[in-house]
Amino acid sequence: MVGNVAATAGWWGVVWWWGWSWWVVLVGVPLAVVSARTAFLGHDAGHRQIAGSARVNRWWGLAFGNAMLGMGYGWWNDKHNRHHAHPNEVGRDPDVGEGVLAWTRSQAAGRRGAAAWVVAHQAALFFPLLLLEGVNLRVGSVLFLRGRPLRTRVVEGGLLAVHAVGYAALVLVLVLVGPVKGAVLVAVHQGLFGLHLGSAFAHNHKGMAMPAPGERWDHLRRQVLTSRNVRGGLVTDWLLGGLNYQVEHHLFPSVPRCSLRRVQPLVRAHCARVGLPYCEAGAVESYRAALAHMHGVGAELRA
Repeated sequence: MVGNVAATAGWWGVVWWWGWSWWVVLVGVPLAVVSARTAFLGHDAGHRQIAGSARVNRWWGLAFGNAMLGMGYGWWNDKHNRHHAHPNEVGRDPDVGEGVLAWTRSQAAGRRGAAAWVVAHQAALFFPLLLLEGVNLRVGSVLFLRGRPLRTRVVEGGLLAVHAVGYAALVLVLVLVGPVKGAVLVAVHQGLFGLHLGSAFAHNHKGMAMPAPGERWDHLRRQVLTSRNVRGGLVTDWLLGGLNYQVEHHLFPSVPRCSLRRVQPLVRAHCARVGLPYCEAGAVESYRAALAHMHGVGAELRA
């Protein structure tokens, strides 16, 4: 966590030092990478992986999410907890709910006009659309505060405002030549942040089993059959924030990500004993499966 904060401050220091040159917009790339690391730490806090106290974890989540990223910790926790309780279950998992994209053919059938065109070509549009995910996360965070208790609005909304003011100051003041260069830097930073974060989550459940309406699985099957692991070593662990151990993470969400590698052999062996399929794929193979599912959902609209 100290390294992440130091890296964030360090790259903004490079922006200040290099602000006179248009080459400064390239700093948006490492800024996006460290922002994704910050999001992974907020995810850890949401699952109470960092501290023994729920209150301490919440404050870490507010620090990483609201203050450093402008992404609401409360909104993320609410949405993510519902996902963990019912992964890939339409009507209960918000990650496969109605939105710009469609995850089932019944969702696709209801689209008309431009929305239908997007779903028909959603496999090709998926990664380009992730460039807007950073904006989407922030909009969702603000909308979540409507109707929330006053204390929540003050604390979370206040920290979101602190982030917005601080981010604008860093871009418009430290980039010495002014707003145009700052706007390009913001576009690179936020676009690649959304792409990186969305790509890390794309492996996890897309193209995996989806419970039919009314179908009820026990906890083991609900979490294992809907999740996919990504093979790899320490670099993969770092790039994906431990989410490459998605099966283990869903079974034991409060286990710190640094321990998931040790949990994996136990889970894999248990699944083999009970005859439960355990899905593990390479990064390219997992993306291929996810995009193939999305392509299939839009088949009738293309026809």
